[in-house]
Amino acid sequence: MLAIGELADRIGVPTHVLRYWETRFPQLKPLQRSGRRRYYRPADIALAERIHHLLHVQGFTVEGARKALSESDGAAPPDGDAAEPMAATPATGRVPVEALVALRQRLAAALR
Repeated sequence: MLAIGELADRIGVPTHVLRYWETRFPQLKPLQRSGRRRYYRPADIALAERIHHLLHVQGFTVEGARKALSESDGAAPPDGDAAEPMAATPATGRVPVEALVALRQRLAAALR
């Protein structure tokens, strides 16, 4: 779990932006502990990174990002027999969020 400041540093936005996203994206619900401190779970972190990518990299509006997220939640995973390897990007050493989301969707479909 990450505190709001840690997540803000990780994705490169101010903390007030994360609080704003909570009001606009109902899926983003961090834990709130004593003193109303926010703590983001791994699923919340992945969602915040996805929102950041849609808004700041792909140039979506907030409404467009909301629609894209709601469509991707109900979308069927892409067909394919072999899973694509999840390689870390050389610059950051992290696996892209899109690859993790696609893997999660494939796993959820396999469990149905």
